[in-house]
Amino acid sequence: MRAGTVVLYTDQPERRADLVAALEGLAPCAVLAAAAPAPPPPVCGLVADLDLLMPAPFLGLRTLIAAAPDLPRVFLMRSMGARSLSAARGLGAGVCLPADTPAATVAEALRAQDPDRGPDRGVPAGGVTRSAAGPAPRSEAAGRGRPLPGAAVVVQAADRAGAVIAGLLDAARATGTVDAALVEGGLDPVLRAVEERGLSAWLDTVRAYDDATYQHCLLVAGLAATFAIDLGFTERDRQRLVRAALVHDVGKARIPLAILNKDGPLDAAERAVMRDHAALGHAILVQAGGFDDTVLAVVRWHHEHLDGSGYPDGLSGNQIGDVVRLVTVCDIYAALVERRPYRAPMPTPEALKILYGMDGKLDMALVRAFDRAVSRT
Repeated sequence: MRAGTVVLYTDQPERRADLVAALEGLAPCAVLAAAAPAPPPPVCGLVADLDLLMPAPFLGLRTLIAAAPDLPRVFLMRSMGARSLSAARGLGAGVCLPADTPAATVAEALRAQDPDRGPDRGVPAGGVTRSAAGPAPRSEAAGRGRPLPGAAVVVQAADRAGAVIAGLLDAARATGTVDAALVEGGLDPVLRAVEERGLSAWLDTVRAYDDATYQHCLLVAGLAATFAIDLGFTERDRQRLVRAALVHDVGKARIPLAILNKDGPLDAAERAVMRDHAALGHAILVQAGGFDDTVLAVVRWHHEHLDGSGYPDGLSGNQIGDVVRLVTVCDIYAALVERRPYRAPMPTPEALKILYGMDGKLDMALVRAFDRAVSRT
């Protein structure tokens, strides 16, 4: 790190001795209680560890950052929900990590953003390394070109893809249309994170999101990426599949929030309203333009079943294309293994058993291939 002091700005200083010790390995560490005045310069790095939805500490943190706008910074998030992530991005967060991230990973994520970091420093054991068979890691800290440690790669990718989903849903709610170009920013981060760190790391990270729609879309995208990689898809086809997965539930932007964010299972009337999301999403993307036929088919038909029992159009058999069938498997599995307020994630063996029990509705050849893909991670 450059000369100076690393600031740990926290609302629970008595519980962060491990983090202080890790940061001391980079530079002297000053612990500031939330809303405390900023220390005198020079400050060489910042770790923010507080609830960004609480107004008083948020204002204090903003004052601290304003005094040193180019400061390398890591945010430890009490929630990976949309509001918290939006607040972090508004403060120029270089990396957002869950609050329980190991202290050594936090320290390395901060060090990775240091513009004075020498090329011979490398990434410590457990970090991201160049694959002998693949390209160099592309995940970077705040665009500064510094490789992130392993755990941070996945969180950064989920944050970027989550921002894409947030932008799509916000635009669809506000204007009834979306920008197709926005989706492209989420493709590579998802594919690289899954390829480099595996599906398990992706699932663990995404389950920290407290918004059910964001969590579900990110789960489906990660599962689709895993499936595509395991099936040996070309890079172009992998991107096509992840693109469809990211936007498959865009129609939920037009579903009342009382139904969308309900803490318990939906009743029959609410389920009927929720079913409208597939046709609504298709209409949004058609109006927007710029989405290919594959994406449009997935958005409209990812709830169709081979026996004709699905919705919205009651398609059956060969009327349902291969990519739609593939995303449907990912979508159902994601719904089973995601974290909900009223139930814990279903274990993999149980979720796969349910997929196998849908013979006649799902393509069993794809279910078997999906089983192999997720069981290898």
